[in-house]
Amino acid sequence: PTLAVLILLGLPFLHVRFNAPDSTILPETVPSRAAFDRLAAAFGEGEFAPIVLAIRTNGPATSPDNVSALFDYSRRLAADPRVRRVDSLVDVDPRLRKEQYQLLYADPSGPRDRFVATTLAATTRGDLTAFTVTTPYGPNSDAGRALVADLRSPTGSLAAPPGMRVLVGGGAADVVDVVSRVAADFPRTALFIVVATYVVLFLLLRSVVLPAKALVMNTLSIIASFGALVWIFQDGNLSKLLGFRPLGFVETTQPVILFCVLFGLSMDYEVFLLSRMKEVWDRTGHNQEAVARGLERSGRIVTSAALIVVVVAGSFAFADIVLIKALGLGMALAVALDATVVRALLVPATMRLLGRWNWWLPGGLRRVPRIETAGIAVVVVALVAGSLLAGCTAAGAPILANPPAPHPLPPAATPAPSSPVDPQPVVLPPDDAPHDRLTEWWYVTGHLRADDGRSFGFEFVIFRAERGAFPVTWASHLALTDETNGSFRFAQRSEIGPQVHRGRPNGFDLSIAGGGTPWTMDGGNGRDRLVAWSGPDAASPTPGDFGLDLTLAATKPPALHDGDGWIDFAAGGSSYYYSRTSMTARGTVTVDGQTLKVDGTAWFDHQWGDFITIGGGGWDWFAINLDDGTDVMLSLVRNADGSYPLVYGTLVAADGRSRNLPRDAFTVEVTGRWRSPATGADYPAGWRVTLPADGLTIDLTPTVADQELDTRATTSVVYWEGSQRVVATRDGRPVGGEAYVELTGYAPTR
Repeated sequence: PTLAVLILLGLPFLHVRFNAPDSTILPETVPSRAAFDRLAAAFGEGEFAPIVLAIRTNGPATSPDNVSALFDYSRRLAADPRVRRVDSLVDVDPRLRKEQYQLLYADPSGPRDRFVATTLAATTRGDLTAFTVTTPYGPNSDAGRALVADLRSPTGSLAAPPGMRVLVGGGAADVVDVVSRVAADFPRTALFIVVATYVVLFLLLRSVVLPAKALVMNTLSIIASFGALVWIFQDGNLSKLLGFRPLGFVETTQPVILFCVLFGLSMDYEVFLLSRMKEVWDRTGHNQEAVARGLERSGRIVTSAALIVVVVAGSFAFADIVLIKALGLGMALAVALDATVVRALLVPATMRLLGRWNWWLPGGLRRVPRIETAGIAVVVVALVAGSLLAGCTAAGAPILANPPAPHPLPPAATPAPSSPVDPQPVVLPPDDAPHDRLTEWWYVTGHLRADDGRSFGFEFVIFRAERGAFPVTWASHLALTDETNGSFRFAQRSEIGPQVHRGRPNGFDLSIAGGGTPWTMDGGNGRDRLVAWSGPDAASPTPGDFGLDLTLAATKPPALHDGDGWIDFAAGGSSYYYSRTSMTARGTVTVDGQTLKVDGTAWFDHQWGDFITIGGGGWDWFAINLDDGTDVMLSLVRNADGSYPLVYGTLVAADGRSRNLPRDAFTVEVTGRWRSPATGADYPAGWRVTLPADGLTIDLTPTVADQELDTRATTSVVYWEGSQRVVATRDGRPVGGEAYVELTGYAPTR
């Protein structure tokens, strides 16, 4: 019955589940545990322990072939129902296509999109790149461990791309490796302890039976304590009595620590007991008397020592940290079992049953010389040294000693709403409002005449950018060209968060504070208001500050470019684009400490879509208003090599009717150049535009040469945006006008 009790106590160990400790070992009142519980309930444990893949590519990770392979690999991972999210250099935003990533990373100077550049800097170094795989599961879950096994499998559906080496770490992978490493090392350690103990006991007792019996008894008491550990702390029995929440697992190192400590303590008691019996046996040769005298001489001492250990270790039951509680109770229970059930019952009963066989020593072994205490100490030291040398072997491949049990895959996560299938019809005024797209801007330029006779050009633009997990980011540029005095000034600011859009239906109501007096742009359906001040506080102006307060009203219907307002940039993405090419502008301009009443004209652009700045090119953009009521928009999209893969335009007649201008409907000839003293960029600085079918020849010359904006602080670009003098003819007859030109991609961005 006694033996059956020990075996019964050890049975729960058959379903032990090893894992690494996490915040759940702490009391629920500890701040870090409380924070973990709240965050895990809201977001899931997997958010705080993602799996991290270290991927070594063949050559730079940003090469087109590697980007293609990494893109496909990321999509394979994301399609697995156990994966919530993948973050990597090819996962900035799900709307970006493979070809766009390839072009973004092909730029020798690095990606021009600041969000992509930030992601690249955080994930990639040369041929090494990191994928962060977030799951719904904590690191100790079976599903997480099974996912790690699949990621490491060279033949599974999640195998690494050919030619790439993937190392899996973080989260569940750490747990798998800790469990595997301990499980791989422990048998060797346990075997050494058993063999060493047997040798020492054999030399001390000169018996082949007693050391084996001692090892069996020790093992029984330890297994019983291990089973109790599983029954209480993994399965949760007695958890209310002991005041803890069940862990659902046993911490991996606990059995190892308990084994070493308990084996040593048990053997200490065993040696003390058997050595007393051995003394009587050597003197009398009577087994029953040796057992009785040995128990009589050592029983009280062994019991007292065990009681001290039980009290000290048992006091750990009052600890708040579950691992300490488990360690103390496991030790106290094992020592109590060993000192009572094993030493007081099983050992004497077994020795009495075995009789003289307890002291059996085969004839061949009797020639082994007797080794006294000092000699045994030398043997022990030699064995310890051997164990240290054995522990200095190189670690082999990880072996999952406690394979995850079969676990049904969780239900697939609800997919995020996808963007509408493009193209969609542009509907106004609803499409005046912001859109959930990668890139968007509301852009106004114009020409103003002050009541003192001065003339000004102005630009006011607000950009909106979405990039995956990054918060919505806004930037704004304000520029004023004093055409009379030949000066140019600009300001910029940015803001993060959705609060910039104040929620006007069927229109836009944008306000960028940027730490100062807000810049606002609100309107819709062709009636808009612009207010901006370059300084921090419009109520307390400082020298050099400037600003504007304008009301705009459209005098023509909106023009949808390329016929339907849909522009296909091929690999660069696509864009919706319309303009209000003719608007009146009235209000005030403040400059050089003066507030001037102004009136004039303005041009409004609104562009949005899943497009992104890629490669090393740019564009040349022209907005021309002729005095006969003709408005012309031209866009020349330029590659890094100077070629123009996309050229398009729109002509709006005086009556408001729009006509698409294909590439062969116009020509643009550069007639002058200007080099920036600030950036060294070489810009075109004069153009002749011809539209043969309309009999138009238009010469453009900047009103001020230096109208360059260095906006790297807000949009990571340097560009030129300036008002123009217009000299035009239609069928040989002079026509006056106004114009604005924008040039991007000519200046370095770093």
